Amino acid sequence: MAEYERIKDPSVKAKKVLEIILFIIIGIFLLIIFFRCFYSVNEQRNAVVTQFGKVVKVNTAGFYLKAPWQNVTMVDMTTHGTGIGYVVSPTGQNITDADNGIMITSDFNLLNIDFYLEYRVSDPVAYLFNSEHPENILSNIALANIRTVVSNYTVDEAMTTGKSQIQADVKEAMIDQLNERNVGLTVVNITIQDSEPPTAEIIAAFKAVETAKQGADTAMNNAYQYQNQKIPEAEANADAIVQSAEAQKESRIAEAEGQVARFNEIYAEYEKYPLITKRRLFYEKMEQILPGLKVIITDGNTETMLPLDSFLSEAEDITQPATGGNAD
Repeated sequence: MAEYERIKDPSVKAKKVLEIILFIIIGIFLLIIFFRCFYSVNEQRNAVVTQFGKVVKVNTAGFYLKAPWQNVTMVDMTTHGTGIGYVVSPTGQNITDADNGIMITSDFNLLNIDFYLEYRVSDPVAYLFNSEHPENILSNIALANIRTVVSNYTVDEAMTTGKSQIQADVKEAMIDQLNERNVGLTVVNITIQDSEPPTAEIIAAFKAVETAKQGADTAMNNAYQYQNQKIPEAEANADAIVQSAEAQKESRIAEAEGQVARFNEIYAEYEKYPLITKRRLFYEKMEQILPGLKVIITDGNTETMLPLDSFLSEAEDITQPATGGNAD
């Protein structure tokens, strides 16, 4: 009966309630400590454990125990992607970022070129503590290197054959600079999504330039074709001229040698009989000259001179037989 009265005492009842509440609080505290001491890491993350601001360890996938005063920060180690030179609208369309997407090429043309950058965390400790915004640093490094590399190529190369080399050059330069700055990020891949002139006017001008280049290529090909056609003809004509000159040379040499031989023969006869040879040469030369000359005979005293050819023509008329009549 006394025990029953003690239980019904309000002070005893309050004490019991306080004990229950205390046990509950201690239990909750122990549970909190228990759950704070254990943590799990999945395969896509790394856990960075710090103690009073100092990095203690880095854990990969698994289940781990830590001290209650230690903190764990999870870092996503998967590959992420972002666009450079464009933004994705809520409808899923790519909208050009004019401030970051327009580049200048080595031939001073403007080009709207978009890149897709894939990156991941390479060092979780450096990613958390070496910089405040590592993604912003990555974006700035990417944009700076893209502008530098694109400026080394012509607009034609950047739009066609030079794409793969531009991607390789940008990736290599970014990896080097990220390693120097040690922000804990690295480039997995960077690809060109699209490249075209930035405005309708520039597109039209670019097409006009392409048309002119095609016209120039066509004219050059026609010129090469004409050259390939005319050069063999010219070479053939040159060969014919050379052969004709060689033949004429041989003919003139043979003629000169014949004249020299004839002169030597005449000179040999002249040495034997000078006077007779002179007269013979004189007569032969006069035989060549006189048929083409008009001969006039005069005694030197008469004032009238009669050409010999008129007498010859009259003599020829007399000696010719009469024609056109009947003989008696």
